[in-house]
Amino acid sequence: SVCMPTYMGANFIGAAIESVLMQTFSDFELIVIDDNSTDETELIVANYNDSRIRFLRNDRNLGPEGNWNRCLSEARGRYIKLLPQDDILSLNCLESQVAVLEADTDESIALVFCARTIIDPLGRNIMTRGYPRHQGGRISSRSAIRSSIRSGTNLIGEPGGVLFRMSLADKVGGFDASIGYIVDLDYWFRLLVHGDAYYLAEKLVSFRVSFGSWSFVIGNNQCTDFSRLIDRVAANPACDIDKTIFITGKVMARVNNLLRLLLYKFLQMRDK
Repeated sequence: SVCMPTYMGANFIGAAIESVLMQTFSDFELIVIDDNSTDETELIVANYNDSRIRFLRNDRNLGPEGNWNRCLSEARGRYIKLLPQDDILSLNCLESQVAVLEADTDESIALVFCARTIIDPLGRNIMTRGYPRHQGGRISSRSAIRSSIRSGTNLIGEPGGVLFRMSLADKVGGFDASIGYIVDLDYWFRLLVHGDAYYLAEKLVSFRVSFGSWSFVIGNNQCTDFSRLIDRVAANPACDIDKTIFITGKVMARVNNLLRLLLYKFLQMRDK
């Protein structure tokens, strides 16, 4: 199940849908759930005549957390990917990630993630992000959580680059946006309590930085929210993380917040 939660997504949703329909792996459903938009999102989705697409529209606006969780409840596949309306999958994204989970017969891998390209609203490449100093392969859950905390950022990445089992989603429950900026990383950590991560070093998704996106709007709270996540992990004995890593993570979260805001400011000034 590729689930696409959308709100006022008319500008970019067509490219996102096409990137799914062009996948080399074709055994999927694409569920587009519109969170009561007032733009032309529904008309754009209706232009695609493909039986694998299922379009749903919320009677009222549920907000990101509610819409993401409706995606989980509507998914019928063995595996699930949440693809935001702004982002684009590479042609072999599903094929590569499904192959990892299919080979994991004892289901000891909680999620598979990949490197990604960061693009601007016009689709121009800004940078590449991946898991540092790793050529790909299995990463222990403890190492994946520790590394993300120490770096003060989400090393696993945005939802479009992650694939996980529906059975595990049923076990850990829904998304929790009470700590807004890291709603995805909070969920990855909850999945990783139940198994390891697997990293594909190939760039299999493009994450779009658009100034109207939810991730941009809440980005100003990055440092505070990441610190709150660290406190949540510290209180969980199952994570078993050294206290010095928590301190380092809070410092790095401040640094990353500054760098992020500087990048967005640069992009805004460049395109004026």
